[in-house]
Amino acid sequence: MLLAMDKYEEEFYPEIYFGGFARCDGTIAFYTRVDALVGPGSVVVNFGCGRGQHGEDPVSIRRNLQCFKGRVGRVIGLDVDLVGQDNPTIDEFRALNPDQRWPIDDKSANLILCDCVIEHLPDPDLLFREASRVLVSCGYICIRTTNLLSYIGLAAKFVPNRWHASVLSTVQPARKKEDVFPTLYRCNTIRAVRRALIKYNFHSVVYGHDAGPGYLTFSKIAYAAGVVHQRIAPSYVCPMIMAFGQLKY
Repeated sequence: MLLAMDKYEEEFYPEIYFGGFARCDGTIAFYTRVDALVGPGSVVVNFGCGRGQHGEDPVSIRRNLQCFKGRVGRVIGLDVDLVGQDNPTIDEFRALNPDQRWPIDDKSANLILCDCVIEHLPDPDLLFREASRVLVSCGYICIRTTNLLSYIGLAAKFVPNRWHASVLSTVQPARKKEDVFPTLYRCNTIRAVRRALIKYNFHSVVYGHDAGPGYLTFSKIAYAAGVVHQRIAPSYVCPMIMAFGQLKY
């Protein structure tokens, strides 16, 4: 059965008919790799856990990949927004105070998940410093974030934050207003993320990924141009950055 999808997706990515996702799906690519790094006893910290909106994903394989509760030892959700305490995909919620240490013991986590959060942080350096503190030796940090050098990042950078909700409601009608947050882009290039990981003693791989023109469904011409971009654009201007780091000690 064909699942719900963005306009034009079936035409340009016909494989979506089989399972509900395109071959370039960024969420599938990112979480498949995250999944490979955890086990039944892992303690996973979901930094910026939010309300758990991925639980509403209509594509079952994508929804299941994003939920670690019940598949690892424990999932701890961190967020400055108390809406996180209602997140059904975590085992425990701990509120964050901006610019302060995380309420997590030293060397107590196996993996830190940071999905679409860095672009909102006033001090990204704090994330990397705290990740280095709370991870066990050889623990992992997994990051996905918007690339400032991409057409999506540049557009978002120059659109005032007060207009983001109205713009996104046009280009992504399924996006809820409560899932739109102010963006700062203080560590949102491949070079910047790689540099931060090196600074805090992570062995890392950082690269660009283009999951397709999900923001361009307002026009078939724009969508087609986005498909071409997805197929030929160099890594450093791809819309998303994926980064995987392992603590060296």
